Amino acid sequence: MRKYLLVLVVMAFGLKVNAQVDPQTLYAFIERVIPGKSSSFAIEAIPQQNGKDVFELSSKNGKIILRGNNGLSVASALNYYLKNYCFCDISWNGSNLNLPATLPMVKGLVHKNTPYQYRYYLNYCTYNYSMAWWNWARWQKEIDWMALNGINLPLAITGEEAVWQNVYKSMGFTDKQLDEFFSGPAYFAWFWMGNIDAWGGPLPQHWMDSHKELQKKILERERSFGMKPVLSSFTGHVPPSFKDKFPSAKVKKTNWDAGFPDVYILDPDDPMFETIGKKYIEAQTKEFGTDHLYSADTFNENVPPTNDSTYLDGMSKKVFNSMAAADPKAIWVMQGWMFHYNNKFWQPQQIKALLNAVPNEQMIVLDLYSDAHPVWNRTEAYYGKPWVWSMLQNFGGNISLFGRMRHVAADPAIALHDPESRNMRGIGITPEGIEQNPALFALMLENVWNDTPIDADKWLINYAQRRYGQSNVQINEAWHILLNTVYSGGLTEGGPESIIVARPTFKKTIDRVLTKLDYDPAELVKAWGLFINAADSLKESDGFQYDLVDITRQVLANYASPLQQQMVTAYQSKDKASFKLYSTQFLQLMDDMDALLSTRKDFLLGKWIIEARANGVTEKEKNLYEFNARDLVTLWGDKESGLREYSNRQWAGLIKGYYKPRWELFFDQLNKSLASGVPFDEHAFDKQVKDWEWQWVNKHDNAYPNTISGNTVEKAKQLFEKYNPIIQQAYQAK
Repeated sequence: MRKYLLVLVVMAFGLKVNAQVDPQTLYAFIERVIPGKSSSFAIEAIPQQNGKDVFELSSKNGKIILRGNNGLSVASALNYYLKNYCFCDISWNGSNLNLPATLPMVKGLVHKNTPYQYRYYLNYCTYNYSMAWWNWARWQKEIDWMALNGINLPLAITGEEAVWQNVYKSMGFTDKQLDEFFSGPAYFAWFWMGNIDAWGGPLPQHWMDSHKELQKKILERERSFGMKPVLSSFTGHVPPSFKDKFPSAKVKKTNWDAGFPDVYILDPDDPMFETIGKKYIEAQTKEFGTDHLYSADTFNENVPPTNDSTYLDGMSKKVFNSMAAADPKAIWVMQGWMFHYNNKFWQPQQIKALLNAVPNEQMIVLDLYSDAHPVWNRTEAYYGKPWVWSMLQNFGGNISLFGRMRHVAADPAIALHDPESRNMRGIGITPEGIEQNPALFALMLENVWNDTPIDADKWLINYAQRRYGQSNVQINEAWHILLNTVYSGGLTEGGPESIIVARPTFKKTIDRVLTKLDYDPAELVKAWGLFINAADSLKESDGFQYDLVDITRQVLANYASPLQQQMVTAYQSKDKASFKLYSTQFLQLMDDMDALLSTRKDFLLGKWIIEARANGVTEKEKNLYEFNARDLVTLWGDKESGLREYSNRQWAGLIKGYYKPRWELFFDQLNKSLASGVPFDEHAFDKQVKDWEWQWVNKHDNAYPNTISGNTVEKAKQLFEKYNPIIQQAYQAK
């Protein structure tokens, strides 16, 4: 009681307990989240507890009181209230904000103290696979969502290319030289991480100017909630012309091994390294301010030139010194991805050398893939460095139903209380792509205010009720099936895709398109049937409509594999009638999936393309951004790209406009082979399909709508009636 009296006394004298609790800002936030309801709430400031964020919830004089030590704690209190008292849910993919006419009062006092100092969000790749084309309106929604979910350590790298332009121009580089350096906007993540130069460019000046201003808005809003954005720093990646301009500099070539030209890295031993790093931090701070947190990944998917501990120690010191020279309070935030990705190189001796070169309290390591491949438990918890347990889950922005729910529900709290976790300071979500699998992300974020494992089975019942607006026995059974099938994912890099997105093949799977399932697909068909049966009761729920489409999509995507193999068997048996039957059914399946996905904005290729074009001010710019948008989700490079299909999406427009025509080309060649008796020429087809793909990537034909068509529930019902018996029969025959 005494601490609350202290709060009241301090507030009575006109002082702020915490400058980050700004009622005006927070009432505006409440209005954005639940328009017209902000007057039902009162906001009060309370101090941190145990050095960590805290919120409280109560009622007084007909108002709901939201208390917190900063804006995001107050926002978290609002989210807790909406979920637990109003049974509402706010999601990327279908929100339920059907509030009671009279907002319910809170009996007693709800008090929540997070056990985690840090709640990290984002991955470099997220900025392209999902966020490449976002404007301020979309960013504002995301920052509000971050605040609702208690995120306080967001990666914030929008607009950094403008700072680099400033730095390199001050060093005498010309616009022409920088055009050979900056990539297109869909490829910034790999440009920033030192993997590629120039692909998808040249980058227009308008992009740099507009996104520098966008970053200022993003940072101002994030900081207004009390978040501490993680900005970027110098990792040695320099323009190709650097070696000519500074011939005595220690510049080395490196290659990402993904089919792109070499890039150039300035050796940390070179005296210019610290100079450039300092110059960059100073220029960035001048534009964007700082919270002293800087991301740096020196060897992201690149192997260092030597495994010598002395070299790695010295290199790490130089990278850190390049930050600290400009900001003595600098904290290096490192993605621990390379320790998993290149684990043969990064043995304990090498990891220890890299980490121990930096003072413990001036580094945070993100255990980027804790949900499947943790590194903390084989490195003595990063040898004492503060570290963050993270869920990666998604690769390439693919939209498969996938996740490791029971691990996500329990493992963070188990690690927190494990003496071996030593300096675990937080949790995070670090996906390559977002705006998919909303239940999994909601479950992971439930950990923010909990220090004990979550019962995933019970949680899902509550989740379904608030997402769909009512409790439903069939839906509870369906989610139990989902938990034990798609959401009991294995140790693969993301979820299984569908053979329909593969460049046409006789094989069951090809590189970048993994189709092996970790579960019995017939079980998912049962969950589909339960969703269909509940559709009339829940069809008004936006979240239900999304989930119904997503489950239907996944069932049909899975069925494509046995259907494709039936087609292959018919061709190899020279059974013309069966080949025609199965190839026709395969193409029809794609048409049906496309029609289903057309009923939801979440799954429209046209939306992705139109948002890309909206960033341009000239036709040339718009066309460049459209090329970036089309190329990223298909070839991921040129005609010979080894990364093609890495970012495949089961989207309306992409299925009917890109994947289906490739299969039609394939079937046309196979039909000719069957008719003539001349063997199928795989080499000729490969050339033909590559030419077709490259033409498609370079089109600007406005062919893909940005508006939905058809009724979600009716379409799903039609497809269930058509496919359920066929699919059941196919799986029973196996």
